[in-house]
Amino acid sequence: MPAKKKPNGEKGCKQNQCMIPEPSLRRLPWYLSYAKLLLAEGQNSVSSTQIAQGVGVDSSLVAKDLSYVNLKGRTRIGYRTEEMVEVLENFLGFTENHRAFLFGVGNLGAALLEDRGLRQFGLEIVAGFDVNSQVIGTRIDEIPIFSMDDLAEQAELHPEVHIGILTVPIQTAQAVTDQLIECGIYAIWNFTPYRISVPEGVVVQNTSMYAHLALMFNRMKCGLHTH
Repeated sequence: MPAKKKPNGEKGCKQNQCMIPEPSLRRLPWYLSYAKLLLAEGQNSVSSTQIAQGVGVDSSLVAKDLSYVNLKGRTRIGYRTEEMVEVLENFLGFTENHRAFLFGVGNLGAALLEDRGLRQFGLEIVAGFDVNSQVIGTRIDEIPIFSMDDLAEQAELHPEVHIGILTVPIQTAQAVTDQLIECGIYAIWNFTPYRISVPEGVVVQNTSMYAHLALMFNRMKCGLHTH
């Protein structure tokens, strides 16, 4: 089937969104979570120093990172927490509704299907896909599970779905990737430790828990713990 066309709003991005360095982009959700915490506690403003202490980064980084989203602190006042939450949520795309298919309904895949918190960050999983006959035809948290053979049909029924979440075994990661791209998916959240190969223009975000686990073990072994 022909690849889905990207919506007009996704053909490009605002200049700041495209130019922000990845380390800064990775820190923005930390600032957002901290600002939400302060807002819930009734604190209306916060300084870059307080943010830095709250999330464990240098205060100079905070000011620089927030400048990418046009947030500037005021002298002796700092940043307005309500404004910070609103600006960061919009910038990060958490206020939009991004719909996704999930591939591989094992333990991790099932856990993601049950994670209602993802919707708070703008991600809605509308269907899961698997090859296991015991899960095909069932529902997890009201989300239907289909056979991989049904992917093309479901992709046509859900043209708004552009994201694929990959939680399949490593042996099938590339084959499933090829199949979902053929059906028009152009953004992949890859939870497998396999580095999938994709055509130019397809966005891949690798999130390997095993890599982070190995990093933690290594730091423990090298005595880099702080407590």
